[in-house]
Amino acid sequence: MGRLPCNFVQPARLTFAPGKGMPRPLIIPSNMKRAYWYLHISVLFLALSAIFGKLISLSELLLSWYRVVFAAIILWVLLQKRSGRPALSLREKFHIGKYGVLLTLSWVFFYGSIKYANISIGVVCACMASFFTAIFSPLITRTPFMLSEFLLSGLTLLGIGLIFSFDSSMRLGILLGIFSPVFFSLYYIYNKKLAATYDVLQINYYQMIGGAAGLSVILPFYLHYFPGTELIPGLKDTAYLIILASVCTVLVYILVTEALKKISAFTANLTMNLEPIYAIIIAFIFFQEGRDFNNSFYLGLLLVILSVILQSRISIKDSRLTP
Repeated sequence: MGRLPCNFVQPARLTFAPGKGMPRPLIIPSNMKRAYWYLHISVLFLALSAIFGKLISLSELLLSWYRVVFAAIILWVLLQKRSGRPALSLREKFHIGKYGVLLTLSWVFFYGSIKYANISIGVVCACMASFFTAIFSPLITRTPFMLSEFLLSGLTLLGIGLIFSFDSSMRLGILLGIFSPVFFSLYYIYNKKLAATYDVLQINYYQMIGGAAGLSVILPFYLHYFPGTELIPGLKDTAYLIILASVCTVLVYILVTEALKKISAFTANLTMNLEPIYAIIIAFIFFQEGRDFNNSFYLGLLLVILSVILQSRISIKDSRLTP
C-alpha cells in the first residue's frame, strides 16, 4: 500500500540500423530487465501481504503489531551493517516515528476489512487512497484542488458504493476497509515531505518503532473490549509473520529501491497499481472468493480498475507536458 513520487520515463523507441531502412526495436539492457523484474516481484509480494491477512489467525491489531515489531528488528540489523548513515537527534527520530502510527493504523483497518469481509473487499477499499489524498493533500500542502483527481476518485467512490450494496453481511468489513485509506493517505502526504529530507531506510526503521509504540498504547484498550484475543502466535502464524515482515515489508523496500536506480519512480508508481489486481486474482484462485460475489461487485470492481487506468493515462499526459 504505498505510492511513489512520479517522473515520466519515455517509452522505448524504434532505432535504425546503420545503412538500413528497416527499424529495429531498441534492445532493453539486462540490468533494466532486472529492474523491471524487481519491481513486479515487489508488487506481487505486496499483494501477498493481503493474503497473509487471511492466513494468519491473530486479530487485525495483533497481526499489525507483530508485523511492525519484526520489521523493525530486521531494519535495525540492516542499519547496523550500513556505514555512513546520518545521525539523527531524538527530536528528529520522534518526528519521523510518529507518522508510523498512521501507517500501522491503516494496516489494522486493512486487515480488519479482510477478516470481517475478505481479501478482495480489503484491497478494493484500499484503492480509495487516491480519493482521500485528493481531499487531504490540498488542505495540508495548501495546493490547488485538482478537478481531474476528484472526478477519478468519484469513480472509485461509485465503485465502492456498488460493492457496498451487494451483501449486507460484509458491510462491517467494507466500513473498516474505508478507514484504511484515510490513514494511509495522511501517511503518504506527510511521508513524502520526510523522504525529501531524511534517509529512506532510517525513515522506515523509526516509523516501524513509532507504529509499534502507538499500537502498544492502544493494545490494552483493545484487549479490554476483546478479552478473548489470542496474544501469542502459534508456530505457523509466527512463520507467516516473519515472511510478512521480511519479504512483504523489508524486502519490498529493498527491491523497489534497487529498481528505482534504473527506472523512473513514475513507472514504479504505475506498476504498483497492479497490486489489488494481483491480490484479487490470488484470492479467486486459492480462496474461491469469486463464488461470494454478484454482478454488483464486479461492476463496482470494474469502475475501480477503470479509475486506476484513467488516472495512469492522465498522469502520463501531464508528465509529457511538464518541461
